[in-house]
Amino acid sequence: MTRVSIATTMRGYHRSWLGKDTVAALALISIAIPEQIATARLAGMPALIGMYAFIAGSIGIAIFGVTRQMSVGADSTVAPVFASVIILLAPVDSVKYQHLVSLVAILAGIFVVLSGLLRMGWVADLMSTPIVDGILAGIAVDIAVGQLPNALGIKRGGTTLLGKFGSIARNIGGIHPWSLAIAAGVILVVFFSERIDRRIPGPFIALVASILIVPAFGLKGKGVSVLGVVKGGLPSLGLPPIDLSNLKLVLGAAVTVAYVTIVQTAATSRLVASSTGEAPDVASDLVGVGVGSLIAGATGGFAVDASPPRSAVIVRAGGKSQMTSLIAAAAMLLVALVATGLITDLPNATLAAILMVVATRLLRIKELRSVLHYDKVEFVLAVAALLAVALLGVEEGVIVAILFSLAYRTKLAARPKDRVLLREVGTDHWVERSELPTEQVPGVLVYLITAPLWFGNAQFILRRILAAVAEQKPQVDALVIDAAGIEDIDFTGAEVMVSLDQQLQHRGIKLVWARMDSEVEERFLGTSLGASTASAHFFVTVQDAVEAVDPKRQP
Repeated sequence: MTRVSIATTMRGYHRSWLGKDTVAALALISIAIPEQIATARLAGMPALIGMYAFIAGSIGIAIFGVTRQMSVGADSTVAPVFASVIILLAPVDSVKYQHLVSLVAILAGIFVVLSGLLRMGWVADLMSTPIVDGILAGIAVDIAVGQLPNALGIKRGGTTLLGKFGSIARNIGGIHPWSLAIAAGVILVVFFSERIDRRIPGPFIALVASILIVPAFGLKGKGVSVLGVVKGGLPSLGLPPIDLSNLKLVLGAAVTVAYVTIVQTAATSRLVASSTGEAPDVASDLVGVGVGSLIAGATGGFAVDASPPRSAVIVRAGGKSQMTSLIAAAAMLLVALVATGLITDLPNATLAAILMVVATRLLRIKELRSVLHYDKVEFVLAVAALLAVALLGVEEGVIVAILFSLAYRTKLAARPKDRVLLREVGTDHWVERSELPTEQVPGVLVYLITAPLWFGNAQFILRRILAAVAEQKPQVDALVIDAAGIEDIDFTGAEVMVSLDQQLQHRGIKLVWARMDSEVEERFLGTSLGASTASAHFFVTVQDAVEAVDPKRQP
């Protein structure tokens, strides 16, 4: 179990770091304010809740996390996960909706904290990188299509991807020019600011500019939709009521949110470690992120997640510790308490554009292109994950994507490739057929098994071995199994190998083993199945096994 440490990232703090942390905090807050407000809208929650989600996440990771430059807060990756489920149970903006969202945050926080305490960060490895890229691409498509109506100033509709496309197509004739111009302007400002210098806070500049032009040009009177009055103040503390009738769906959403959070937190922790050279501690970071969700849920907010883009901003800006996040959280608290009136005229088209920009960051074109060049099958799996998330919804799509990933790897493990070995001429080395001169030793077949023997592949390996034996002309009188690749043999695998021995005996063929791990050999011979196999049939090297069958077969 993980030992919980408090304020690890603040230990050994140097005064000289404060200036760098403050500069990094300014860079972080300039991006976080528009992003947190936009993500709150994506989650169907008030803008103020997005601000407090950032504060909660920053406190959690600063106290319990280990990665010094990790940013935690409202994140567009998990927001669609719970929003797509809770919207089926309660209307957006209703009290019940907010209570259910907070309940998901608390449950997800518990799951993430437990995964950290029990060192279960390995579950993040159940999805391959291509599958993760596909899921993120699917979420990106869902976000972009969902925000397009706000960017165009048209009526929103549809709950599925196809339904949203249909609604856009029906209302496309009603595009509002000012909304479209604002959204396009925001995207251009963010794009060019990043091209000039990534340290330029493009989203913040776009947010301020769009707020200023609304009263300057009287855009509310021209039909531009704005955020409206945002009530400031401190959040209320307390646990949301539990509705047992909806608990199954809420639990499902919480588990999915927790899993996505674990995957992204692990990725963020490793990403920062690769940039800073410090050793990652995923387990401790999971505890910090999970506590952030617990705080957010207890203050009426929604689940938080580690953010790779915001964490990268801290690294680039020279942040040295979690003091960066705490300073940014203090600035966010100041805005939430006394400055919410400044965002009253924030156009919804601006928030939509910011979310669409965030969506493009989830669409990892370069990585997907690399997957395509490396393995076309894995690229197909990534595309399948994308379509599953986009068409079925985030929660269902993530589950389907996990099943895709596990099914593919299980298939590969259940169908290991054949490895018939030949002897390198003049040596005692047994290798696959290569450019070097090799020879087939008369009467002997050497077969390398390259995977653990388990119920999923035992019968397949049995069939392949018997087929290889049958192909030998004239018939061999000995089979040597090179067991160097067998890390484990389960009961079914042992049963099948005993069956193989019996079938070979009927054909007058002797079975011997070489290079089997001593622990696996001892376990195999110690079973009732392996008891019928003489221990004298196991040899240290392949050549020893061949010579034991017939000493004349020396090189």
